[in-house]
Amino acid sequence: MIRGRLEQFALLTRRGGHGEPLVLVHGLMGRGTTWTRQLPWLTRHGEVYTYDAPWHRGRDVVDPYPISTERFVEDLGEAVAALGRPATLIGHSMGGLHSWCLAASKPELVTGLVVEDMAPDFRGRTTGPWEPWLHALPVEFASAQQVYDEFGTVAGQYFLEAFDRVETGWRLHGHTKVWIDIAAQWGTRDYWAQWRGVRVPALLIEAGNSVTPPGQMREMNETGHRTTYLHVPGAGHLVHDERPQIYRDAVESFLATLAGGA
Repeated sequence: MIRGRLEQFALLTRRGGHGEPLVLVHGLMGRGTTWTRQLPWLTRHGEVYTYDAPWHRGRDVVDPYPISTERFVEDLGEAVAALGRPATLIGHSMGGLHSWCLAASKPELVTGLVVEDMAPDFRGRTTGPWEPWLHALPVEFASAQQVYDEFGTVAGQYFLEAFDRVETGWRLHGHTKVWIDIAAQWGTRDYWAQWRGVRVPALLIEAGNSVTPPGQMREMNETGHRTTYLHVPGAGHLVHDERPQIYRDAVESFLATLAGGA
């Protein structure tokens, strides 16, 4: 059963600002709260909302639907539709994929896209190499230092903001098996058709140390409708946190272009 307008709107957390809506869409194992460092400048460019995807809303929050890209896109679409006006979607990794799929299927909801370090075709790749590490993660971390020790400085801060804060520490906000199953689906299909269906301006940001198959984001730029491409040498998957000024400059320039109607 599709959730009602008011309940779905609650999945978008208003973060401030005025003007056209900007919806921040996190990646796999992320959460809307991970955009903390980008909010001060993004709220100068529009009314900013963060979004929590299914299976990322807390360890005890169960989504009754089967895992699929279509489920994610439907949920994101209902959340954006509840705003009552189209939005620019700023997506990281998985969030970028779901954002361009929504733009292709429901163009009336989307005015522009930022896609950070995500590509359309992971077929043939498996989650096998990182499954043992994920399965070995503790459900709860007793201290911030334990999180930093596990993930490193940049990703550690990101996960401290994503995990549930509980009395005894920081708790995973989902289940590792589910997260593995989500990623595993990307190895069975591609999303080129959805990308070719996008008809709004898009900014593509690729990390120098990208998780994407080589050349695909450049091909997205070459085949996209109205695209801008940026490669960020030396940056890892979390470009917005590892190279914050480069990311900010690119996104602000892109948003200015949208505002100018170019």
